[in-house]
Amino acid sequence: MRFILSQELKQEQRQILTQRMIQSMELLQLTFQQLEQRIDQELEQNPVLELGSEPSSDTDERSTETDSGIIDRFDEDSQQIDEREPEIRFETLEDANATEEFSIADEFAQNYADTIDEAPIRSQNWLENQDTLRADIFANVESPGKTLQEHLEQQLNWYTLSEPLREMVLLIINNLDSAGYFPYELGEFLGENHTADELALAQEALALVKGLEPTGVGGKNLEECLLMQIDPESHYADLLRILITACLEDISNKRLQVIAKKYNYPLEVVQGAVAELRHFSPRPGSGFGAMAAAALVPDIIIEKTESGTYTVRLEDGRTPQLRISKYYKSLIEKHGTDQETRAYIRKKVGAARWLLDAIGQRRDTLLRVSQAMVDHQVEFFDKGQHALKPLKMQQIADQVGMHVTTVSRACDEKWVASPQGVFPLRRLFVGGIASVDNEDAVASDVVRLKLQAIIDNEDKKNPFSDDAIVKMLEADGTQVARRTIAKYRQLMDIPDSRSRRHWD
Repeated sequence: MRFILSQELKQEQRQILTQRMIQSMELLQLTFQQLEQRIDQELEQNPVLELGSEPSSDTDERSTETDSGIIDRFDEDSQQIDEREPEIRFETLEDANATEEFSIADEFAQNYADTIDEAPIRSQNWLENQDTLRADIFANVESPGKTLQEHLEQQLNWYTLSEPLREMVLLIINNLDSAGYFPYELGEFLGENHTADELALAQEALALVKGLEPTGVGGKNLEECLLMQIDPESHYADLLRILITACLEDISNKRLQVIAKKYNYPLEVVQGAVAELRHFSPRPGSGFGAMAAAALVPDIIIEKTESGTYTVRLEDGRTPQLRISKYYKSLIEKHGTDQETRAYIRKKVGAARWLLDAIGQRRDTLLRVSQAMVDHQVEFFDKGQHALKPLKMQQIADQVGMHVTTVSRACDEKWVASPQGVFPLRRLFVGGIASVDNEDAVASDVVRLKLQAIIDNEDKKNPFSDDAIVKMLEADGTQVARRTIAKYRQLMDIPDSRSRRHWD
């Protein structure tokens, strides 16, 4: 065997992806709210884009426009992007319009179907690269804020703590409930085999946690939490302790005169103490992190027509209408405009045209895909969950003439508002199980509903075994293996027949 170093010349064909193709596929994955953020970002970065109630005439005449020299398409594709994956290279694609780029991207997915699937295994480096790539898209999205644990842990930087003490403090912090309480006895929290030194360390750590902000964190219950918030210098400190420990029910029922008479305080003093008490926080940890749920805006609306069919429309009425500024186009025609300015405007006009095309393509793709899915699941929208039919992405991809990865991107993180409620669009994709008569398969979700109904109605003193459930489903026209029943039980947190049995 010999190793020879030589040069050779060969000709080959390669699929080319441009920066714009990658961005187009990402745009398809955005939700309605994320698209709004992206448009706002583009409006800030591209001066030739402007808001308008009607589409730009430039976009309407694009199909018949010739290269007259008034506005030339500026190709930014000479800027190559990440080439760390050797099997995919991104090079310049000359004279390509946005519509062609979408079709080329879809062809790429077909030609490389073995490396692009519905649920690919991604490396950590790939995930980190994707996060970096999308950083600009979500730059204007409001941060969800720190969690209570993060807020408390940050305050530990103010203290000089030994490593064992710091670990115990973090252990307690991470076991606070959503209200900020620590509802445990330290002895039980540490376990049966804890030592006296461990208990002393835990007491010191808990005392430190109770000294952090917000005041009241680390209390065992509501009473202790409120007592911790009393200012020792307050004029009402002694009365507040009485109110918290013995009079909360009277305060909630507004029996302040009863409190004043019972503890021999003037009524106005009791009223002042109660007014101060109302400024205390009964749940000091509730204002942190993801406690407030963000409003969910459906991307797709499904409505039933008078004829009984279902139609799909996009919830994009609030999406800003964009157009290309006529002012900047006129600058290109103006004789006094220098070449550098012309080149800059052409570049921005090309980017604006691509964005308008990409938004339109995204809308068309979402409508076609979602309408095809709805047409397949009409009985579900009429009758409910038990009428779901098996549906795979490949079926929809074949029906609309797209690759399965395009369908997957279109459905990613999209939510639907329908007569059956609000749910993720991907819920309409359901696996199937063959029926006994080899006719239409039964959706796996329907099998789970039947399984739940059987178990709910069984005699708890003599529950059905998995084999018995298999025979009952088979009698109902659904052939399921026993291991499938066992798998569904585990997914639904249903114990086996022995654990379900009532012995009384």
